[in-house]
Amino acid sequence: MQAIPTVKPTEIGQKGLWIALTVLGLWFLSLSLLLHYHINWQNPLTYLFILLQMHLYTGVFITAHDSIHGVVVPQNKRLNYWLGFLSASLFAFNNFKTLSAKHHLHHRHAATPDDPDYHDGHPNFFLWFLAFAKEYVSVWQVLLMAVTYNVLKLWFPWENLVLFWMIPAVLSTFQLFYFGTYLPHRGHHHNPPLNARSQSLNHFKAFVSCYFFGYHYEHHAYPYLPWWQLPHARERVAAQGE
Repeated sequence: MQAIPTVKPTEIGQKGLWIALTVLGLWFLSLSLLLHYHINWQNPLTYLFILLQMHLYTGVFITAHDSIHGVVVPQNKRLNYWLGFLSASLFAFNNFKTLSAKHHLHHRHAATPDDPDYHDGHPNFFLWFLAFAKEYVSVWQVLLMAVTYNVLKLWFPWENLVLFWMIPAVLSTFQLFYFGTYLPHRGHHHNPPLNARSQSLNHFKAFVSCYFFGYHYEHHAYPYLPWWQLPHARERVAAQGE
């Protein structure tokens, strides 16, 4: 078993709450504006807005994820839970309790047959993704998305709903899987029981790619750190030659 360098969290306090509210607020504000956006297929901004909404969707899921670890509002467990529940629901009606149970299994059995996120380290991205989606996507989610789409269509153009509400959620799922599961856990590992690796030290790339979750060794080593404290942990681990 590999020794894990010590990295202590800084005080989260109210900062975690405000960061979570900012991410959720930006997602809601952006979506509200984009649902009224006049789509011009020749305008590059249309495609930029899709990517922006994808990134904000990823932030919504990361907020749910941090709530699972109890680090959004650690001093208020009830508020921490409800922010996680809200975030998971906004992300295509994910079931927060199911996510929580399976994610804790993932941490206990990372990259082993008992890990619900793992597909034998399969090098084929799409086969692994299909196995991953089978674990987490339910019929109820699909039905709720369909009902919500048809209700929202009464007020908003269907093109806007597809471009800025549905497609970004799908793209974000691929983004989360690629940077948060596939790259960190594929192949063989030499650091059990963590069985995770991190992308190279570059905070800008790490934030844009997946809210620092490319620093995945650090997340598994220090699950008590919220996403915005992972850069500090990555710097400390890198300084110690890990």
